Amino acid sequence: MSSSLLRSLVNRSRSRSSNVGAALGTRNYNLVSNQISNHTAKWMQDTSKKSPMELINEIPPIKVEGRIVACEGDTDPALGHPIEFICLDLKEPAVCKYCGLRYVQAHHH
Repeated sequence: MSSSLLRSLVNRSRSRSSNVGAALGTRNYNLVSNQISNHTAKWMQDTSKKSPMELINEIPPIKVEGRIVACEGDTDPALGHPIEFICLDLKEPAVCKYCGLRYVQAHHH
């Protein structure tokens, strides 16, 4: 969703400044960055909702049989992220750098 928001803001910025950008030979992305930071600030002020990291931390670590896990973020490729192969050799849960899901190796005793 954030990428579609950014894309729509960039397109809106381009359409507004296309005449100015063509005349100057440059593009002005200040409008886009201001809109994004204002949107983020409004979202962060609402303390009744949990942040994405708080929501992802509520999910317990996922137990995996092998030593390596392939995280895609979601079962639907359109909603996930690039494949991240994560090694589970350490005792601490391994964290996906894209989505923050945690994985641990399931030990058989």
